[in-house]
Amino acid sequence: MLHKHRLFTLVLVLLLVAAILGGCGGGQTQSAAETIKIGFLGAQTGGHASYGIETLKGMQMAVEDINAAGGLLGKQVEIIVEDHGSKHSEAASVTQKLITQGAVAIIGDPTTGITKLAAPIAQGAGVVLLSAGAVGEGVVEFGDYIYRDTLLDRVAVPVVTKYLAEELGWKKVVVITSKNNDYSVSQTALFKKALADNGIEIVAEQSIQDGDQNFSAQVTAISQKEFDGIVFTGYYTEGGLFMKEVRSQGLKQVLVGGDGLLSPVLWEMGGEATEGSMVFTGFAADPERATGKTLEFIKKYQEKNGGKLPDMFSAQGYDAVMLIADAIKKAESADPAKFKEALRETKDWQGVTGTITFGPDREPIKSPVYLLEVKNQQFAVKAVLDVK
Repeated sequence: MLHKHRLFTLVLVLLLVAAILGGCGGGQTQSAAETIKIGFLGAQTGGHASYGIETLKGMQMAVEDINAAGGLLGKQVEIIVEDHGSKHSEAASVTQKLITQGAVAIIGDPTTGITKLAAPIAQGAGVVLLSAGAVGEGVVEFGDYIYRDTLLDRVAVPVVTKYLAEELGWKKVVVITSKNNDYSVSQTALFKKALADNGIEIVAEQSIQDGDQNFSAQVTAISQKEFDGIVFTGYYTEGGLFMKEVRSQGLKQVLVGGDGLLSPVLWEMGGEATEGSMVFTGFAADPERATGKTLEFIKKYQEKNGGKLPDMFSAQGYDAVMLIADAIKKAESADPAKFKEALRETKDWQGVTGTITFGPDREPIKSPVYLLEVKNQQFAVKAVLDVK
């Protein structure tokens, strides 16, 4: 009888322990073991939602392709989605949430400023972070878990500036910088050097802030100068509103800037005033000339999005997931400490945005630069510039 009582007690204790472990997250551990999780760090709401939404679309397409082909290491890939609402103040907590939920890699943020807030957290946790949009300075320097797959401003700006001087004949410009935007501040510094190197004079500089809506004072100030074009290093919302004010004051010059302007919001904010605006980027969808993976991606994207063409963010979001997937395959492990080394060794990797090689500093080496122009409220390819 005593033996039976002890056996009953033992069974009861084991059941209680199992119940406690289950309640303490045993189910999450099991779930994590069943899938390989990749986190999305970006905005689906707020001022930068356009970037985040497109990046996520590309990521989802990549995961669909990977899972349809059997997944990774015998497991399906899962995207964990969080929304920081375009708020810098939410960047750290969202990054930590993704890590806590078991992400082995994080794709994002599409912006330089939030990427720089997230990078030290990912580095400290030993989780790979790969931005599919950050082009400003001082990103990968946070450590050996931090990467990006976008065309860098420091590569594109000199090429574009040379085009402005030699092909468009620009000799004088005004420069507009958003002072509370890391991306804008770093891009302005690059433009200043490139403009000087190409003999283009800066006749005026004006400062704005992200979130500003009235630019009458800045435009009034530059209207007193003679210049050929406007170098605008900020984002699309302010860019559209700025050009609207430019036209309202009777100025005819167009602006040029980086992929911070790459959004339909540019002309939604500025209307006809944005016609002729130029934006440089590392990818442009051109179905008539695209081939291979790029053409396949464009067609799939159009099928899912009512015929709309993909932009740089969706394409680089797709490539970012595929880069992580290939590194995991090469390392034969989903351990970030292992597959980050395989990622670092990436050379002549063919993605939908072109060929990518990571240099010794883990920075992407990419070519060409696409210079787009707003025509009839669409981005059209104006020039394709080789990086030499």
